[in-house]
Amino acid sequence: MAAVPYDQRDGFIWMNGEMVPWRDARLHVLTHALHYASAVFEGERAYGGEIFKLREHTERLFESARMLDFEIPYTIDEIDEACREAVRINGLTNAYVRPIAWRGSEQMGVSAQQSRINVAVAAWDWGSYFDPEARMKGLRLAIAQYRRPDPATIPAKAKAAGLYMICTIEKHRAEAAGYADALMYDWRGRVAECTGANIFLIRDGVLHTPTPDCFLDGITRRTVMDLAHKRGYEVVERAIEADELGAFSECFITGTAAEVTPVSEIGPHRYQPGPITETLLEDYMAAVQPKAPAEA
Repeated sequence: MAAVPYDQRDGFIWMNGEMVPWRDARLHVLTHALHYASAVFEGERAYGGEIFKLREHTERLFESARMLDFEIPYTIDEIDEACREAVRINGLTNAYVRPIAWRGSEQMGVSAQQSRINVAVAAWDWGSYFDPEARMKGLRLAIAQYRRPDPATIPAKAKAAGLYMICTIEKHRAEAAGYADALMYDWRGRVAECTGANIFLIRDGVLHTPTPDCFLDGITRRTVMDLAHKRGYEVVERAIEADELGAFSECFITGTAAEVTPVSEIGPHRYQPGPITETLLEDYMAAVQPKAPAEA
């Protein structure tokens, strides 16, 4: 059965301060963001009706907008509440939440000083980002041809629409070749991230993860690092060269959509999902569950 297109679903989307019927949340074809990628967004998950680390996501949305030289016309508290209300009004418990801010259609051209800044929040049911059965066996990753760009050439720290163009290309290329995703190097040829997730590699009980100097320092990434420290695992942030990939025993990726997902293969390199990956996956899934209120 074909999936329902995202513009043909039932429910409501928060858009510019009000809830509108899902199918009516539309844009004009001359919207600046469509032509010039002047949009920033977040990806969040609700577990048990509560959005995990909502405030951190909203703060990053505002910071991304600042990097793209526009100001979101709402407060952080208002966007937090819009995210919660999008989950509530659609009757969701476990859901994906997508806030987005973009320049509208008031002005067309590279300059967009007079364009309205629009904001919307949608929420919908969404299961595992990867096939659940394949996920537990470990994902197979191709090695991408495109690389994460030098931060001197683009606002690499923003979660901005334009930065994902090469990710879509590489995700499609990997899937066409039978892989689940692709590992991207940075412009220097070092290990960076996947198309939508950060990466950890394990050797001799130590976790190694690339320094996020030209890609997002993911909220899930930081959460997993905290969980690893609580377990007493050593975590090393450093430059990881491509020729090191064969020297690790375990590998996993992290992200709001990916959560914690084991990796079994990166190009010619093989890994065995092991006890550290399994422990951190379990710890993460426990951490995202809403905490029961304390009894009086």
